[in-house]
Amino acid sequence: MTSSLPSVALYRGRFDPPGLHHVEILRALIARFDRVVVMPWGPMPDRPIDENVAPSFRARLIDIAFQRLDPRIVVDLTDIEQATISGSDDVERCSSWLQDREVFHVVEAVSLSEDMARLHPGARVVVVAATGAAVPPGDAPVVRVDSDVAGAVMRKRLYESLAVDDLVPPGVAAAIARHGLYRGIPRLVTRMKVPSPRLLLVADERNDKAVRWAQRFAPYAVVDDPNLIVVFGGDGSMLHAIQQHWRRRVPFLGVNAGHLGFLLNDPNGIVDDDDAVAALWDKELLLHHMPMLHVELLSRAGAWRSGLTFNDAWIERSTGQSAWIEVKVDGRVRLPKLVCDGVLVSTAAGSTAYARSMGATPLLADTAAWLLVGSNVMDPILWKSALLSTSSTVEVRSLHVEKRPLTGFLHGVSMGEVTEMRARLSRAASVELAFLGAHDMAEKIARIQFPI
Repeated sequence: MTSSLPSVALYRGRFDPPGLHHVEILRALIARFDRVVVMPWGPMPDRPIDENVAPSFRARLIDIAFQRLDPRIVVDLTDIEQATISGSDDVERCSSWLQDREVFHVVEAVSLSEDMARLHPGARVVVVAATGAAVPPGDAPVVRVDSDVAGAVMRKRLYESLAVDDLVPPGVAAAIARHGLYRGIPRLVTRMKVPSPRLLLVADERNDKAVRWAQRFAPYAVVDDPNLIVVFGGDGSMLHAIQQHWRRRVPFLGVNAGHLGFLLNDPNGIVDDDDAVAALWDKELLLHHMPMLHVELLSRAGAWRSGLTFNDAWIERSTGQSAWIEVKVDGRVRLPKLVCDGVLVSTAAGSTAYARSMGATPLLADTAAWLLVGSNVMDPILWKSALLSTSSTVEVRSLHVEKRPLTGFLHGVSMGEVTEMRARLSRAASVELAFLGAHDMAEKIARIQFPI
């Protein structure tokens, strides 16, 4: 490696599940290169039977295994999110992590022919080989590791309900066990205790009550490697914390210092005094695993902008003229001309927010669906909202860009004038919200539907 450019190793694979041998490879690579980019593949068309868990869980396990190893190790979930396997030349050209760097593609000696076949001509490689194993002749750098455990071996153990603690990182083993991964339908609602709390504290600095309550949790506060994120404030505080910290892959526990607090726990019995705080760690938390939304917005200038949001995204009229919008679901035109003030898409978790105020019925947080909602719909008469499957994609397009301009909003922030919006549930981004039993989201929604 004689180039003056910083060197980066691009490590691609299924990591299904991520194992300790992957960790060993990464540590060996980062000892030799300036940066390592881990880029998991999306689904493999020629091996659909090998897709063992939902992509959102695979992404979660990969982050848990690799994100905290070294700040120079980056996990890029683009292919999982886009459900694709990007060409090696496309990745080199488009990835911001690889720009202005000397890129080496990681290939394994035991699968050299298969790995090399995926690379573009002229691609530089670094060979990973077991200690003492022969490597093909050439001048490619070689990284040696002691262990090499095939994913099939790990998955076989999991299918047979055998322990894999000696093969995967502890956090991965815990997540697999708690959600029942690789053993049928995963559990989206789980339970856990936090006997040794390491808390990342997030408080609304404008809310004196939130700041005061957060101080009671200060003895448990950490900056790095938390096992729980505790948010003090309102739903807006929780949404902001999720936007900032979802890649940490630890649960969020909210304490309501605001108003409605659908995403939060009521403070009673949690922040009463120091004894109540200490008693919290003996209690069982109920965790809801919920997806985020992946949204793309097309500007008037023709540029697509994408992002993630936990609750909702929408487009609305920018002037006094009503919006004329075409709505497609899964590529099929469902509403040729929707005359309204705007259109919103919402996760089940977000259905208690703006979607509810627009007339949609709130969904339970673990409902396997999401919502498309119209705002002040004039035509078709009586249409308000639609329930969408978890695999659906929504496309909404302005039918009259010049006369009836639209503004797009993502996680509550204006993205300026837009002409189209595309949305679906994210394949890579998900969040776990934690509740004490009496404060669970299901009870909050029951109160909405059965007001006293």
